[in-house]
Amino acid sequence: MTNAILAGARCRCPNCGEAPLFSGYLKVRPACERCGADLSRADSGDGPVVFILLIVGAIGCFGMLFAEIRFHPPIWLQLLIWLPGMGLLTLALLRPFKAILIALQFHNQASEARHD
Repeated sequence: MTNAILAGARCRCPNCGEAPLFSGYLKVRPACERCGADLSRADSGDGPVVFILLIVGAIGCFGMLFAEIRFHPPIWLQLLIWLPGMGLLTLALLRPFKAILIALQFHNQASEARHD
């Protein structure tokens, strides 16, 4: 078993830490190519989006506020700089955050609640 946070940050298998976790941008492989771990039931849900929304939203809001107070740029310039920047930051963080949450689920053996 590897370090879950490190394996997730590298977008690698949460079991062996070697093979890639994703087959596309956000599509999780059904099984690990190297160790054969079953990844088909791995689901991070909305967790990564919530974290990213809070992080990128705080960076964007405080950045825009700082730029407005310090430099007084026109609003169109603020939007031209901050909106694409926040979009790119969101896309850059989404994959590693999803991988980290999947790795933590795998590490902690989390599963859906059952009422059997």
